[in-house]
Amino acid sequence: MKLNFLYANMQKDIDLVEKELKKALSGAAAETTSDTALHLLEAGGKRIRPMFVCLSARLSPDADFGAVKNASVAIELIHMASIVHDDVVDDADLRRGRETIKSKWGNHIAMYTGDFLFAKSLEYMTEIKDVAAHKMLSHVTVELSTGEIEQLKDKYNFDQSVRNYLRRIKRKTALLIAASCGLGGIVSGQSEADYQKLYRFGYYVGMAFQITDDVLDFVGSEKELGKPAGEDLRQGNVTLPVFFAMEDPFLKKRICQVTEETPAEEIAALVEEVKKSGAKKAEDIATAYLKKAVGMLDSLPQVPELKPLKQIVRVLDKRNY
Repeated sequence: MKLNFLYANMQKDIDLVEKELKKALSGAAAETTSDTALHLLEAGGKRIRPMFVCLSARLSPDADFGAVKNASVAIELIHMASIVHDDVVDDADLRRGRETIKSKWGNHIAMYTGDFLFAKSLEYMTEIKDVAAHKMLSHVTVELSTGEIEQLKDKYNFDQSVRNYLRRIKRKTALLIAASCGLGGIVSGQSEADYQKLYRFGYYVGMAFQITDDVLDFVGSEKELGKPAGEDLRQGNVTLPVFFAMEDPFLKKRICQVTEETPAEEIAALVEEVKKSGAKKAEDIATAYLKKAVGMLDSLPQVPELKPLKQIVRVLDKRNY
């Protein structure tokens, strides 16, 4: 998600969140835990979820930034925990150009680091008194964990349904972005009706974001992706462009033969086929979600602070409808 245009306007808020994240991870009782968690933090990241918390909170003129900051840190810590666990499951050696915790310290330390990050997020949530915030984040965390397990179970399952895929990306990606927007509304004192609309906005954006990311895995360059194109397919993760490509029975037969041992040349050939037959249809679905996101924004009070959220939708939508 290329949101560089927002950072100049948001830099002060994001810098304060970054500073708080470093403070949270530097205070671990075990030195190794601090080292591993800070290793991940220092690898960088766009801090997209804290940005959504802050942007949503800005819709209220009475927002308390202390509460907004705590919600932002809690959300980002959960995201970081999921990254650490993902790298173990995917046996990933690099993330953002740096060694993963799993690669540098091993699986056991990585898993406990992920648990530590989840626990720290709970500490920050205790500073937020509104029960609605706790209910929202606990629900999303449960769903996130379920999504991780479902993805693991569905690897190389080319007979699963599109509905299965949509439910999985909802749990793995969309709901955490939804919660980022919803929490921003809650901690800034917005009405239940408005923070629920923000939650729905975040959900639709999150679905579009993940589908767009899945398309990019086929149409992007290795330099752009930081990994070879088609890596999701090679790892057995069946994404929306692949579902559409498998509407061709001959192509489906080839795709269904993919395993961990499939030669790179065959993966590269399949990437080209999926790019031609499945990418555009998947982009159309992403656009449909973005139209729903716009509808949610249009139903909110039309204050000037809505502009950055509308810009995010335009950036995500390649067609600029």
